[in-house]
Amino acid sequence: MTQLNPKVEQRVQELRQLLQKASYAYYILDNPIMEDAVYDQLYRELQELELQHPELVTLDSPTQRVGEKPASQFSSVRHNIPLYSLENAFNLGEFTKWQERWQRHVLTLNQEDKRDEETRGPGDAGTRGRGDKGDGGDKVLSKSATPSEYICELKIDGSALALTYENGVLVRGVTRGDGITGEDITQNVRTIRSIPLRLNLEQPPAVVEVRGEAFLPLDVFEQINLEREQAGEPLFANPRNAAAGTLRQLDSRIVAQRRLDFFPYTLHLDTQELINLHLYSQWEALELLASMGFPVNPHRQLRSSSQEVEEYYNYWDTNRHNLPYMTDGVVVKLNAFAIQEQLGFTQKFPRWAIAFKYPAEEAPTLVEAISINVGRTGALTPLAHLQPVQLAGTTVQRATLHNKDFIAQLDLRVGDTVIVRKAGEIIPEIVRVLPELRPSDTQPFQMPSHCPVCGSQVVRQEGEAVTRCINTSCPAILKGAITHWVSRKALDINGLGEKLVEQLVDQSLVLSVADLYDLTVEQLTELERMGTKSAEKLVSAIANSQIQPWSRVLYGLGIRHVGSVNAQTLTEQFPTLEQLAVASPADIEGVYSIGTEIAHSVSEWFQLKSNQILIDRLREAGLQLAAKAETIAEIPSQPLSGKSFVITGTLPTMKREEAKELIQQAGGKVSNSISSKTDYLIVGENAGSKLEKAQKLGIHQLSEQQLLKLLKPNLG
Repeated sequence: MTQLNPKVEQRVQELRQLLQKASYAYYILDNPIMEDAVYDQLYRELQELELQHPELVTLDSPTQRVGEKPASQFSSVRHNIPLYSLENAFNLGEFTKWQERWQRHVLTLNQEDKRDEETRGPGDAGTRGRGDKGDGGDKVLSKSATPSEYICELKIDGSALALTYENGVLVRGVTRGDGITGEDITQNVRTIRSIPLRLNLEQPPAVVEVRGEAFLPLDVFEQINLEREQAGEPLFANPRNAAAGTLRQLDSRIVAQRRLDFFPYTLHLDTQELINLHLYSQWEALELLASMGFPVNPHRQLRSSSQEVEEYYNYWDTNRHNLPYMTDGVVVKLNAFAIQEQLGFTQKFPRWAIAFKYPAEEAPTLVEAISINVGRTGALTPLAHLQPVQLAGTTVQRATLHNKDFIAQLDLRVGDTVIVRKAGEIIPEIVRVLPELRPSDTQPFQMPSHCPVCGSQVVRQEGEAVTRCINTSCPAILKGAITHWVSRKALDINGLGEKLVEQLVDQSLVLSVADLYDLTVEQLTELERMGTKSAEKLVSAIANSQIQPWSRVLYGLGIRHVGSVNAQTLTEQFPTLEQLAVASPADIEGVYSIGTEIAHSVSEWFQLKSNQILIDRLREAGLQLAAKAETIAEIPSQPLSGKSFVITGTLPTMKREEAKELIQQAGGKVSNSISSKTDYLIVGENAGSKLEKAQKLGIHQLSEQQLLKLLKPNLG
């Protein structure tokens, strides 16, 4: 490494500024300011200087857009703010209903505020209005845009990204994932030329999160598929799939070659920053994003009425096919941040925005058969088996028929020619039957009177459209319950797929989810395609699920109408199972966002003797039936206090970060390097040099299973 010269540092800064300015002009403004050969020459000069002086390399340098080495894997990252999906409207009637809902909601909130003010009286200034975000929040509300103003933006068909900038420099790029957690793909995000590595602001905010859509332009998508076809590789079904697959490439050099593009659509700042930047509306936020150096979609428009929104929607329904990228609808947002704050969110969607989708692609096909699927709640769901047809870039062979009433309404029969579309461009559904093409020998469909799996008589309760098997011992119900219990959002037991669940139930090894915790390696090795090593991993994974929090256990129980969000809400209000089990329907319904149907379903579930027995068995198996804070409070001491750990290799069921978190929660410390002060080395498969060093130093080694035993007092 040569000695640093001040002139070299100055030249590096000059080169970066020149290259960043040229990139902005080329990729954002579409107005090049220098020849490609000149850009290449300056880039090579900067590259050479950084090679000689690596201490000058910074995250926002143009040379850092493509990583040197492929990533080995992506780490999971929790979003600071949930990345909500949007509610969909598929026609003008649904859009109008959304508009009526938000207007009614605002009216109700305003009436409540007015009553509160009358109660407090003119001299009482005790309570802030709705939408307050802390100090200065009322100032944000005071400069709201007109409540009836809408922002209309094209809904780009790509992959959502959340970008974090600290002091103006891009430090993290994360996929949407499930909206709560995503994958850290920062190295790949840096390759997207339309995403600035440094914000174009003299005084950027300390922290800002920009969200938007990464996508493949149509000409790039076609070229990629042409190259894949020539290479004998499978083609991408559509630009959206290609964009998602590209973002998850471990080698950022491949990502760079794919030439992804990006449109931002929102940003997140704290309240004081919003005030400092005079941001009171979505339109102003988009203008700021443009000034920051982002390529904000040029077709955004500010509209003052629902009629104008409809005109925008209709215009692009005709003209969207002329765009150089895919769009499947229009995103409509209320412009004023004050109204957005006031409306807030449901469990799934923001109340102040909606995706006004264009009609899905439709195609005709033939119904070859109708089968019945029995789910974990006993619901009998008819399923149409279709002659394969291409629809929205994928091959469709099946479509759900929901229930008996749905089939009767369509007058659907085996042998019919039907029109199929993708609801929300995801789930195939039959829209209508073409009776003029119906064969003469077809017969109306009849729902079975007995369960096709266990033979028990089925029932249809008054007020319900669903026909159910009520035999709790039905193998189909049991298989569905176990599959739900081991799913990612529930107990997250890796290695226990549907085929293995079928074997466990069919051979009577598992008759309830509690039986999973009694399985032995010897029992599992008797199953098809299950060796000793796989059996040991599965037993370990099942044991590891004991650490999953109370909210996941509640969701895993499969109580009707209790999804993962409701389970989290209920466990926050009822931090122990005992509290929830004795709660009345009225108590449960008193929880915000929990309705009458959910409350009665939960209360009735806990009244059943069979479920009480199940709970007792799960308690004996060591499952977490209380919130973490309460569980920790019961622990007299931290079992790993003062102990130092290092982790090496791939653990059987846990990620390293999960193991690290468990150790730290139990009072231990986790280091990245082995030293004489290390107490334990946690060893997984493919352990490297750390294992050799630990052996030389005589440091005690533990398997994942042995670590869990050490943690047992902390796991309850």
